[in-house]
Amino acid sequence: MVAVAVTVVVVDQLTKWWALRALGDGRSIDLVWTLRLRLVFNRGTAFGFGSRFAPVIAVLAVVVVVVLLRSGGALRGSWARASLGLVLGGAVGNLADRVARDGGGFLGGAVVDFVDLQWWPVFNVADMGVSAGVVLLVLTAWNDPGLAEVDVDEVDETEDPTGRADAPAPPGAGASRP
Repeated sequence: MVAVAVTVVVVDQLTKWWALRALGDGRSIDLVWTLRLRLVFNRGTAFGFGSRFAPVIAVLAVVVVVVLLRSGGALRGSWARASLGLVLGGAVGNLADRVARDGGGFLGGAVVDFVDLQWWPVFNVADMGVSAGVVLLVLTAWNDPGLAEVDVDEVDETEDPTGRADAPAPPGAGASRP
């Protein structure tokens, strides 16, 4: 999880550094179809909403990062851990912009966005990490509601399946098998 998060942060910050230098003069680069690279500074949340509340958004991002770091260790499924790493890396990448960029006071810096599809709000690598991580987390939860792999060989068949010590034994428990 941490390796995925660090990778997202590094790639995000390197691409933002490039975008600031290559696109900082107001020019854009048309690639294919509607894909264009164009520098935009986003003080709000996704799609630019809530720019007046940038410090509140940044504090919420800090809370999300702390929660992800604390809960991520409990996950044993590699896909679930990777998805949390993507979300964590994206949150840290955009939070770094809020801390490091000039802005309106405490955590009020703007996030650097530069991938412009021209039919969708402009975004960055951190946004891609968050989006892909959430989708992957939902798919993982869909396939494994516990978000963790259980080794069936480790489960003692005579134990209470609910995990309660005071629960009555199921019918036939302890009976010998043919």
